[in-house]
Amino acid sequence: MAKAEGKIFQFDSPKSIRTDFLETFSYKGEKQLVEYSTKEFSAVCPFSGLPDFAEVTVRYVPNKKCLELKSYKYYLISFRNVGIYQEDVTNRLFKDLKKAIQAKYLFVETVYNTRGGIDSKCQMEYGKK
Repeated sequence: MAKAEGKIFQFDSPKSIRTDFLETFSYKGEKQLVEYSTKEFSAVCPFSGLPDFAEVTVRYVPNKKCLELKSYKYYLISFRNVGIYQEDVTNRLFKDLKKAIQAKYLFVETVYNTRGGIDSKCQMEYGKK
């Protein structure tokens, strides 16, 4: 197994991700597709200890709940010092949001800044639009 070279930085484990920050509010309206996007997501690569920056897009069709945006922002910030691989970030976001909002449809995409000349995009989807 390869070992990262260079400086060593401390980072938190995924256990420190604050799912308790996620809040919802009731939704009783017609079917609609809701989309949230931010370019301000960051976590730490557990291999290199260097920050990963990504654009995160979430699309969902509410069932009975919508995601409260300020709580979602705080939840995303809780990843900032966490050592977690890009694919695991997408899976974690998807799993946590699926549980919190119980949407009819959910799509989560992370598009990371280019690193070493390689672009990285991860997507997960559930249900029907």
